[in-house]
Amino acid sequence: MSGFLEGLRCSECIDWGEKRNTIASIAAGVLFFTGWWIIIDAAVIYPTMKDFNHSYHACGVIATIAFLMINAVSNGQVRGDSYSEGCLGQTGARIWLFVGFMLAFGSLIASMWILFGGYVAKEKDIVYPGIAVFFQNAFIFFGGLVFKFGRTEDLWQ
Repeated sequence: MSGFLEGLRCSECIDWGEKRNTIASIAAGVLFFTGWWIIIDAAVIYPTMKDFNHSYHACGVIATIAFLMINAVSNGQVRGDSYSEGCLGQTGARIWLFVGFMLAFGSLIASMWILFGGYVAKEKDIVYPGIAVFFQNAFIFFGGLVFKFGRTEDLWQ
């Protein structure tokens, strides 16, 4: 039994190779923007400290710093192909990337703790701020991954 989409030849008319960096960059930007849009929405809807503790914004700030750290080094620098000088060379680039991923995972885990420890376990009437903090960090995290691994560096050289 053949599939009904076998006759569809869409990939032949579009050259995805040249547009991969553009598509990945736009997707990462949309994810990053959506994360911050969600948390801004929660902060506007619940401006009081009773409903939404404003110190929870620290998770999003740390996720943003991690986003920048992860994407500040190229894959060539981590592999040692294009980076041999500087303060620590290839080792420094790997340490920088590792610290960036630690911050990204840490902020994602902290946002889960805020959601479940601060809103779900306490059985608050309003849970949306906790959900907003979690989704903000999840969108920033996945945006960073798309921007880091969705692009190719072959076009840069």
